[in-house]
Formats: sequence, C-alpha cells, structure tokens
Amino acid sequence: MAEKKPEPTAGLVVTGMLGGFVTGRITKQRPLAGVVLGAAGIAAGRRWYRNSGAGTTALLTAIYLGAFGASHPLAKKIGAWPSVLTSTAAAAGAARVLNDTK
Repeated sequence: MAEKKPEPTAGLVVTGMLGGFVTGRITKQRPLAGVVLGAAGIAAGRRWYRNSGAGTTALLTAIYLGAFGASHPLAKKIGAWPSVLTSTAAAAGAARVLNDTK
C-alpha cells in the first residue's frame, strides 16, 4: 500500500492570517476577520491532527495563535502590512516544515 502524503496546510495558514487581515481591513468588521482566522485555523488544525498527531497539532496551534498575537505589537514597530506578512510567513513556514513536508 502506498504511503499517504500529508494534506498541505501552509496555504490554510496564509488564508487565515492574511485573509483575516484583509477581511478586517476591507469590511472594518473585526469579528468577521476573526471568523476567517478561526475557520482556517480549525481546518488546518484538523489536518495537523490527522497528519501529525496531537503533539504537533498543539505546537502548530500555539505558533499560529502566537504569530497572530505577535503581529499586533510588531505592527507598532514596523507597520501593519510588514507585520502581517512576517507573522504569516513564520506560521506558514512552521506548518510546512512540521507537517506538510513529512
């Protein structure tokens, strides 16, 4: 039987973080931005659990939420877009390394 390839998740991380930011910017509705962030995070988390187990899921969830949280104070130092792009790259990179390339 062929080995099952992990379902990619870096794209979901980008969708959640960058999509949430853009949604908030365009609609001026922070709760709607949170829905985008949360829905993509839940979808990624389900894949992380199926592909890599509970430990990796917990770690990647902490990275996802931590990157989101860190983007806010970072934005005060480097600006909103650079902050969102940096934090998104960090979280998506972690998902790629820890889950997607297994």
